[in-house]
Amino acid sequence: MTRPDALLAWLAAREGAMIALLEEVVNLDSGSYDKAGVDAVGERFAQFFAEQGIPVERRRNEGFGDAFLASVAGPGGANRPIVLMGHRDTVFPEGEAGRRPFRIENGRAYGPGVADMKAGLVMNAFVAAAFHALGGAPAPLTVLLTSDEEIGSPACRPVIEETARGARAVFNAEPGRPTGNVVTGRKGGVFMECAVTGRAAHSGGNFQAGISAINEIAHKIVALKDVTDLDAGITLNVGLVSGGQSVNTVAPWARIGIDLRYVEPPQREAAMARVRAIVDHATVEGTHAELVVKGEFLPLVQDEASHALFAGYREAMGSLGHAVEGEFSGGCADSGFTSAVGCPTLCSTGPVGGLAHSPEEYLELGSVVPRAQGLALAIAGLR
Repeated sequence: MTRPDALLAWLAAREGAMIALLEEVVNLDSGSYDKAGVDAVGERFAQFFAEQGIPVERRRNEGFGDAFLASVAGPGGANRPIVLMGHRDTVFPEGEAGRRPFRIENGRAYGPGVADMKAGLVMNAFVAAAFHALGGAPAPLTVLLTSDEEIGSPACRPVIEETARGARAVFNAEPGRPTGNVVTGRKGGVFMECAVTGRAAHSGGNFQAGISAINEIAHKIVALKDVTDLDAGITLNVGLVSGGQSVNTVAPWARIGIDLRYVEPPQREAAMARVRAIVDHATVEGTHAELVVKGEFLPLVQDEASHALFAGYREAMGSLGHAVEGEFSGGCADSGFTSAVGCPTLCSTGPVGGLAHSPEEYLELGSVVPRAQGLALAIAGLR
């Protein structure tokens, strides 16, 4: 079995190589809908694994980026793998890497996706390589690199769930919180579109013949705000509004984008029932509305097994002199899918960063090696 001190030394000696790989992949555009870019990042990691002698499987997808799974052998855990998970896609448009390439300033690295979550991918890759080079992990390791988390994982969710169902544990390398903590609970989210149709008419010469979809959508927006229950942790946000044909036409259509967040799985159906009732009720006679779910994340719920996984990770980080606690996040992640299939899951084990999804996104470079070492020790401690 790999000795913990050997793991720590191996990873510490490769800080420069980690940063070099991180620079390469940050400088590759990989927006969620940019299949070529997302796949280019996956191919760079596949090259890294091949150089380490680690086999890689590629699950191809026509519409979105492919999924990549690298495997490191391990004798224990009844051959149930430990999964190191992360996503390659970012929220940034094509050309962003050229406009804001990787740079280092005052101990921080900057660039699109540097923390969310290309640093976590680099960390996972090097941790897997450390175990492979030094004699194996206590159970097989699977490194899963997905392609579409930022848009709800429409292509990779089945791969995530399949991988997690047979797994012993999942460490999801979303960025560590700015506090240095990890995430032990997350909200679920449902992302929807409500479209209303009315009837167009000239707003001056034939006003009464028109049926305003905008007036109807306005009633729905006001009603939807009451779905929010802050005490219960349920929020509903109408974040997008569009509609109408011209200023002098009674609006024949209108559309809103809806973001629903909740904490516990049972809350979802109750909130969705209220949303559907509001969508189905027409205040403006003659309008018709449809609701479409565009994407969804499940909540990360910390059960007893996940709590034990966190305790082991916290102990590992503590042995390195880094105090770590668990935090709850209103944000969603793929860790909710792995938790929902019953796999013990810990999220935000990646290097520490902040201001994700913004031009100011940063990574604390000094956290890269300690977080890799802590993850490696946590894995080594699983029996």
